[in-house]
Formats: sequence, C-alpha cells, structure tokens
Amino acid sequence: MGVVVLLVLALVIASEVWTKYLWMEQLDYTDVLFTRWGTQIVLFLLGIVLFAVPLFLSLRISYTKRPIYPPVTREQEALEQFRAAVDPLRRGLTYGAPVIIGAFGGLALSRRWQDVQLFLHPQDFGETDAIFGNDISFYVFTLPVIDMVIAFGQFVLLVSVVGALIGHFIYGGVAWGQESGLEVTRSARRHLGVLAAIYVLLLGAGHWFQRYDLLTSAHPRFEGASYADVNAILPAKTILAIASIVVAALFVLWIFRADWRIPAIGAGLMILSTLVVGNLYPWAIQQFQVQPNERALEQEYIQNNISATRTAFNLDGVTEVPYTATTDAEPGALREDASTTAQIRLMDPNIVSPTFEQREANRRYWGFDEVLSVDRYEIDGELQDTVIGVRELRPDKFGLADRSWVDQHIIYTHGYGTAAAYGNRRNEDGEPSFLQSGVPGDGDLGSYEERVYFGRHSPDYSIVGAPEGSEPEEFDYQRGGTDDEEGGDQVYNTFQGDGGPSVGGFFEQLLYAIKFRDPNIVISDYLNEESQILYDRDPQERVREVAPFLSLDSQMYPAVVDEQLVWVVDGYTTTTEYPYAQSIDLDQTVDDSQTNPNDTASNRERSANYMRNSVKATVNAFDGSVTLYTWDTEDPILQSWAEVFPDALEPASEISGELMSHLRYPADYFKAQREVLATYHVTDADDFFTQQDFWQVPPDPTVPAPTNPDGSTGQQAPQPPMYLTMQMPEANDPSFMLSSSFIPSEGQNVLTGYLAVDSETGDTAGNPAESFGDMTLLVLPTSNPVNGPGQVQATFNAEPNVSQALNLLKSGNSEVINGNLLTLPVGGGLLYVQPVFLQSSASGGGTQYPLLQMVLVSFGDKIGFAPTLDEALDLVFGGDSGADAGDASVSDPDAPSGTADTETGEGTVEEPAEGEEAPAEGEEEAPAEGEQPAASGSAQERLDQALVDMDTAVANSETAMQEGDWTAYGEAQEQLADALNRAIQANEELGGTGLPSDAQASDGGEG
Repeated sequence: MGVVVLLVLALVIASEVWTKYLWMEQLDYTDVLFTRWGTQIVLFLLGIVLFAVPLFLSLRISYTKRPIYPPVTREQEALEQFRAAVDPLRRGLTYGAPVIIGAFGGLALSRRWQDVQLFLHPQDFGETDAIFGNDISFYVFTLPVIDMVIAFGQFVLLVSVVGALIGHFIYGGVAWGQESGLEVTRSARRHLGVLAAIYVLLLGAGHWFQRYDLLTSAHPRFEGASYADVNAILPAKTILAIASIVVAALFVLWIFRADWRIPAIGAGLMILSTLVVGNLYPWAIQQFQVQPNERALEQEYIQNNISATRTAFNLDGVTEVPYTATTDAEPGALREDASTTAQIRLMDPNIVSPTFEQREANRRYWGFDEVLSVDRYEIDGELQDTVIGVRELRPDKFGLADRSWVDQHIIYTHGYGTAAAYGNRRNEDGEPSFLQSGVPGDGDLGSYEERVYFGRHSPDYSIVGAPEGSEPEEFDYQRGGTDDEEGGDQVYNTFQGDGGPSVGGFFEQLLYAIKFRDPNIVISDYLNEESQILYDRDPQERVREVAPFLSLDSQMYPAVVDEQLVWVVDGYTTTTEYPYAQSIDLDQTVDDSQTNPNDTASNRERSANYMRNSVKATVNAFDGSVTLYTWDTEDPILQSWAEVFPDALEPASEISGELMSHLRYPADYFKAQREVLATYHVTDADDFFTQQDFWQVPPDPTVPAPTNPDGSTGQQAPQPPMYLTMQMPEANDPSFMLSSSFIPSEGQNVLTGYLAVDSETGDTAGNPAESFGDMTLLVLPTSNPVNGPGQVQATFNAEPNVSQALNLLKSGNSEVINGNLLTLPVGGGLLYVQPVFLQSSASGGGTQYPLLQMVLVSFGDKIGFAPTLDEALDLVFGGDSGADAGDASVSDPDAPSGTADTETGEGTVEEPAEGEEAPAEGEEEAPAEGEQPAASGSAQERLDQALVDMDTAVANSETAMQEGDWTAYGEAQEQLADALNRAIQANEELGGTGLPSDAQASDGGEG
C-alpha cells in the first residue's frame, strides 16, 4: 500500500515538474528554468540549514548541559512530571522541529531568488546618491540582500533564544523559585549569553544598514531622506549600532560573571537608547525644528526627490514647449497640419469590435477582442493608421465547454487570420473600410500564416498533429464569406508546426491526464505518435514564464510581419529601491476606461520607483514560439539579467525591419510617465512644496462614472492615452505618436498640458528611429484657458443643435455611442474630434452593431458636426479648414450637419431635404414602390449587403409571426424576396450560379 501511495505521489509531482520541463524545453528556455529552480533549491536548502542547525544546537545543548541534580523545589517537582511525560518525544522534537520550522524558513528564502541573482550580478548605474555618495547599484542590487540576511539572521537567533530558554527551563538550567528567585546554571548562562550577544550584534547591523534605507523612506510630500532623517534619524541609527556593540559586550561579560543584573542592564540600555535616541530625539527635531521651518529646511531634500524621480522614470529628456493655444478658428488654419488631419482616427478601437464581429467573424466559434489594436501599415507606399483585430477561436462565445471532448480538444483548436480597417475612413453606411478581410484573408497585409493557435482566448489545451497522410481532424474554416452564418464546405487541417510538448507516448499522456484531470488524454484513440499538446497559450502568460524577471504591459497587440502573425508584448524592469525616487502604484497607474488592472495584475509588480521598457517580446500566433529582444540596452537591471540568463535574450540587432516598423512606445510605460509628470513637471523645490501647479490626467468623459455599492457615484476612470499619427508643433514631419492631456489636480476643467511621445520606430532592422521616445510636453498658460476634455464633452452633450442632429439620426430604439474624444494640437490651438456611433437595439430594427454616423469637432468656441470629419472641419473653420480628412471621399447629403458657437449661442442645423428623412442607422433609403434599390458599390459589396438584408428580413418575419402582425409579415417576405434576387444577381456577376453558398440554411462548421 505504501508503495502505491509513493507511486501516486511521484506521478502527481511529475505531472507538474516534468511537464513544466517539457513545456520549457519545447520553447528552448530550459536555461531559465534550471537557473530559477537551481537558485530556489539552493536557497531552500540553505534556509533549512541556517534555521535548523542553530535551533537544533539550542535544543541539544539545553538537554546535554542540564544539571544532574536540579534544585529541589515545589516548582521543580511539578516540572519533573512534565519532563517524564515529554521525554519519549524528546528525540523527535529535537530533530524534527528544527527541520520542519527550517523548511518554512527555506521557503521564505527561496522566494527571494531574484534578489539573490541580482546581488550576484551587479551593474553600475553610473550615478550616486546625494547623501552617502554610493552608486545606485548598491541600493538596487546589494542592499536588499543585506537587509534580507540580517532580518533572516535576527529571526533565526530569536527562535534559537526562545528554544534555548524553553529547553533550559524544562531541564533545570533555568529555574525560578519563590524563595530562591531566578537561578541560571553556568552552562545555560554561557549558552544564552552567546546567543543574546549575537542577536544584539545583528540588531546593531540592522540599525547600521537602516541608515541607507532612509533614502527610500516615505513622507507626506515626497519620498527619500528628509531633513529629520538626515539630521536626527541617521545619527541616531549610528548611535544605536554602536550601542549594540556595548550591549553585546555586557552579555559576554554575563557569561563570566553570574549576575543577572548585567544582561538586564544591557537590555534596558538597548530599549532606552531605542526610545530616546531612535524615537524621541527625531520626533523632537521634526516637531520643534522642522515643522515651523519646513519649507526652507526640506527644500534640498525635495530637490533630491525631484531629480531622482525624473531620472528613475526616464523623464530627464522631456522637451517642454510653452504653447499659447489660439481659440480662433480661421479659414485654412489646418493647411500646415494637412498630414495630421488626413490621419485623424475615426474608428474607435474600443467601440468597433462588435462591427468587426458582425462583418468579419460571424461564425459563432470566432470572435475579436473587446478592444481592438491600433497599428500602422504601409499601404500604397504610405504609412496608414490601422485598427486591427485577430479572429480568435472563442470558446466563451459558442459554449465549447458544453460540447463533446473531441470538439473541445481535437476539432476546434484555432482561430484564423486578422481583420484590419483604415483608422481614418468609413464606408457610406458608417461601417469600417476594411483593408484586410475574409477567410482566408484577402487584402493589403499580403500572404502570411493565418492560423491562430495561440492567443488570449484559446482553449485551455488542444491536442494536434498526426502522421503524414492521416485524415485531418481540426476544423480550419468554411468556404464562403465571414459576413453571414452560412457557407460552403468545411475545410479541415492538421497542425504542421512545433507548438507544444509531445504526447505520443503513454507516460506523457498519463502525466498530462493527471495535470489536466482528464482521463480522455490516455484513453482517446485520437492521440497518436505525432500528437502535441498545446496549453498555456496566452501570449502574456508564455512571456511571463520564460522571463519571470519582467513586468508586462497590460496590452499586447498583433502584427503581421515576415509572413507571420505575432503578438508583441512589452516587458519592463522595475525596482522599488531607487534612492529618493517617488514610488507609484502600478495597478492604479495602468487603470483607465479601457484597462481593468485586475485582469493583468499577476503580470506585473505592484509598485515601482524605477521603470524601463527593457524588452520587446514576440509570440508567434501559429506555433507559440517566444523571442525576447533586448530594447533598452543601457538599463543596468536588464544588463544584470542578461548575465543571469545569457541565452534567453536576443540582441535588438536581430529585430527585422518589418517587425521594427510595428513596434511602438508601450502604453503602460507612458501611463507611468504621465502620472509622474503630472506632479514632477514642477522642477523647483519651492514651487513643489506649495503644490499649487500639480496636474492630473482627466477622467474619460465618454464613460459614465460607476455606481458604488452604497448607491453613491464613484470616480470616473482616467482617459486612456491615444495612438495617432500627427505632427507636433515645431516638428518637421508627422510621426506615430502616443499622447495624453492634463488638467489641474484641483479647480477648473481646463487644459494645462499636453504630453506626446514619438512612437515611430521606423523600418531599419535592429535600429529604431533616432526620434523614437522623444517626449514633448506642451505647457498651456493659465491666462488663456482652453477647455478640457470633460468640459468639451459636456458642451457636446448639452448643445441643442447637436442634440437635434442626433435625434434626426435616431430611429426606433437606436442608441448613441460617443467614441473616443481625441485631442490634437493643430492650427495653432487644440482641436477636439469625437466620432459618434449609432447602434439599434434588438427591438429597434436595423443593425445591432455600431456604425459611424456623425463626427463632432470643437476648436475654441466653435463646434461643427457632420456625417464626415472632412465636412465637420470645414464647418468649424469658416467653410474651408485648409486640409482634407481621411473620409473626404465619403458624402451623405441626407444626414444632418451644422455648427454652434458656445460663446454667442448662434448655430445652424442643416436637415435632410423636405419630404426626406435621414435613413435609419444601418438601413438603406427605401426605394419607391415596385422599384429596385439603386445598385451601388462593387458586386461583392452588393452581395454582402443583400445577405445582411436577408437576415434582417427573416428576423422581421419571425417577429411579425410571433406577434400575429400579418401585414408586417407580408412586407418582410417581400423584403426577403427582393434581397434574395439581389443576392443572386450579385453572385452571378461574381461568377457564381444561382443562390450563393453563404446563403445556405445551416452553418455546417459546428459539429
């Protein structure tokens, strides 16, 4: 029975340990695994030894040095009975207790493996602190381990002292009698005296090195050593360290002189010096010297904090530009900003995902992320801002967990390709203008491996692979478009890559069956000698496993490069030990209206006072391979990890030109910098102390404030930074930028600053563009205030002319969705642009996904609104903005447009011509009775629209039938017949015959 239990236990352990090795071996990162495990094992064993040996010796000595004839007192007689009771357990306690307690100490020590590795591979920062003059590396690499060793040693000694006291008391080395008082044998005195002296020396060492910890101490206004720290606590710690030596000497003296008053005096001296020197004196200095003169006395130390914080978050190179924004919308004002105007993004990646789903993923097993990604691709020789999403397999959307085991793990294994749309364009009906669409894909992204086995939404595990010539089992795609539920024949595929550990043998199958608690892995006939198991498929999770020393960005984004689809993940090196630098809460920092920090909290450290974007990682969406590229080669922390894991990191020179062109400045890093800069744009210590010019990131006005459990209104999430191609004032050329605005931390909702960083990496292999990372801060004067995002949004919402125009667009139960409110420094001022989407509810008819129907523009006191951005800009800038927007080729004369002046209250609304109504969102204008709708667009576009109209007509027919409205039912049937005729006609133009395959009655791809 015992052998069986051991065998089961061994298999359970192997199902975690050995499978982890197989997973890392498949990724070719076993050096990371062995280094990590080896360090943890050494620390664990070292912790056991360092903890168990002193405790064992204390227990052993207390027994072997027990008095042969203990004092005969009533108390000792009672203890004698206790000794007799525990004596059978003595050997087990003496050997077992130290090992068990030591194991906990070893576990605690093994968790610090990263600190130990950094300690063993220190790198110079080339900068020194302002107090002690030590290189920053001492605080980042060395001091944490010293503090850990001292704290661990103090705890070990404390436990050993307690163990010695208990042992000597039980066996008579320490006795207490009402008549005789405290009695300590010579052996017990020596034992306890040595332990106490060592413990006090460790306390002294702790006081000495706590002097250096003052440089990261927190204060109400700043972090780092303050006036009281330097002039009171620092000397106090020095005195306490010296006092510890004196007290340790008293304990040594007690060993030779049997007078218990000696250790009592030593302990009292230690306590008294701690209270007076360590607490009372610093309190008095702070209370009576600093507080009455705080502004003057803390100035030097605040300046240290400002300098260190800006350096720690790489803000030394920020270019501050005074920007007196004009509020006069003069005709032709955007002529010099034509390149920026042409790329203003209208497709909000946070809103158009349902539209992508409807048009590009309308198979129930496929879907896109709720927030799409913004990238740029070279189209017709020019860089084009693009909204892109990956068509992933979505088990959460089509109930894969409720299907058979074969469906879950053998048939439905992967997604397929991407869909991408122009960021600055729209179609006539308000849909995105796709530059890449369809399955298999067709468009400007070219040919690439489209199968997506690794993504955010992949199943927990899939089993793929088969011998050559075997019948394919994995559902690949269905012939036909993606814009309907119907299609042609199903296409199956067999995975041909190297994406996971082999499960071709019985032993591996058994281990993975235990790991996933699924016996089907062992008994299923679908597994064969070529089978691989794909798991841990989230790209961020894969990067975290192979690079445990990195914090990861909360966003990852896809890129089609070098005929492959890859996920790009940004990695950070961080520390909380940078002297004088201000710490930030990273969870709070990354939180905004589009990012929930709880979703990615496990991927990053909780706080940091130093941060660098040190690594760019890619994960291949087809085979899951992970590549880590060094990015910030000057970062000393990354240099240290490069020595720890010399084979894990690829040099930046290995980055291809195509991949380079899709890398970008990471959002979380920028969020950290903007949070710091909101305060630390103030570089004068005196001004910093008054806190009069502190800023904050504005709340996102397009997202309502949450409701707290008690019914009160919560705080709005901050506005996310925006990726846009634009040309900053005084710049020579437009670049792909990441930007954010600032408003005062208290007071009016007006713009105080505008921060933008150059995110354009260029397309040179191995070398990002020289301007990449250049950060510009436009500082707006308080004398000429410009409305902040919240104020502009409130004006949009309250403006009567805007409301009238939106009401003209609405039909049924249509819902207005405000897109992202973009802020752009153009025309010598600040331009606000907001796309407005309409979405019909299920009962409102029309489409049930967002369509762009209007664009709102604000510049100074002028507001313009129109179906297109190009028209809205012209309305604001006196009839001619001087530049064309990306949607200049689109027109909609039947939609309302107009202007408003917030200063004078004047404005106009241009309604559709008399007798006409604006078409309902997503619907065609109704043709005259007996008349076919005008043919427009390509044959494929007309076919797509006809199929959508067929779906709408079928839904309307079913609704009318349920409600008994036979008139409506007849109308819906006529609509269905008309749509069917148009679909047949368009399909014949495309070379098909009769009814298109996409219009068949069943999906066919689900089973």
